[in-house]
Amino acid sequence: MEHDRVTLKIPRPLYKKLQVVIQGSGFRSVNEFVVYVLRDLIALQPGDSDKDLSKGEIEAIKQRLKNLGYF
Repeated sequence: MEHDRVTLKIPRPLYKKLQVVIQGSGFRSVNEFVVYVLRDLIALQPGDSDKDLSKGEIEAIKQRLKNLGYF
């Protein structure tokens, strides 16, 4: 069965940075990496797991994502 998909537009400079980030990482494409990161981010939402992260841990993750150009 075919998966429903949509197009998500991101700035080209960010896309180019992500191409560099994923080199040698095992990700086959920027799209694959972005889907992985977004799923991971959603999984970190408070109350969605038995072991919630502290506010400090969430802020540290947000800062790392910001450094990668996500925020």
